[in-house]
Amino acid sequence: MSAAGRSTSTPVDGRERDVRIRTPSREIDGYLAVPPEGKGRRPAVIVIHEIFGVDGHMRDVARRFAAQGYVAVAPNLFTGEIQSFLTPENIRYAFQAFAQAPPDLRRDPSKFAAFTASQPPERRPILEAFGKVSNPTVQAGFAQDLLAVARYLRSLPEVDPTRIGSVGFCFGGAMSARLATVDPDLRAAVIFYGQNPPLDDVPKIRASVLGLYGGEDVGITATVPQLADAMAKAGRSFAYQVYPGAKHAFFNDTRESNYDAASADDAWRRLLAFYASTL
Repeated sequence: MSAAGRSTSTPVDGRERDVRIRTPSREIDGYLAVPPEGKGRRPAVIVIHEIFGVDGHMRDVARRFAAQGYVAVAPNLFTGEIQSFLTPENIRYAFQAFAQAPPDLRRDPSKFAAFTASQPPERRPILEAFGKVSNPTVQAGFAQDLLAVARYLRSLPEVDPTRIGSVGFCFGGAMSARLATVDPDLRAAVIFYGQNPPLDDVPKIRASVLGLYGGEDVGITATVPQLADAMAKAGRSFAYQVYPGAKHAFFNDTRESNYDAASADDAWRRLLAFYASTL
């Protein structure tokens, strides 16, 4: 990636802190990064994490946005019990198990439950945690959490409340799209290799949407034309880019097996141009 997008180029003059954000049903942890002092209110971005939660990479992405002049907050939707199950070791196991499972497993709750029940007892809590965060009802609750995060941002003195966007990665990409279905004031939503929102909810979207996908991430990318068609029928703005040869999580420069520097660099440029035109 270019210097603007590398994890080595992220200082924001120390204007960063951990925060707690009240949602309709609970409090969640978050990480806030604010640009260096300047006049006027800034646009803001909600950075929504991968399955790993708000790890070092997500904090770094928030700092990258702050370095570009955006107030950025990375909320941890897994605050509490779920985070205790989704450790790096457990996630590695789950990924290995999913590699041998049907590709639509995580989009079908009944298939997921049957697959989990077939696994050894000691492994079931790990897969159940994955199943929980993939469950449509649970994700609808997460969307309400994110709506509260957007309202939190709008309350900050540094933020222009009319210029809020979101970006999410993998699980977070799906949640970025879901947020757009429940927040009519969201201006822009970016999906990095995340599943489509419920297509019946697409007409509720008012934000402009940008999708960025890996060509080798077939389970996700194959469904993108369905979203494009639903957005077009609803008269909504949706642009997307599929990077040939790029894998899932191609933007994550802490995962050497998936990271694709050329695709990540181009996606970062597209993302910044998208926000410049929408926020």
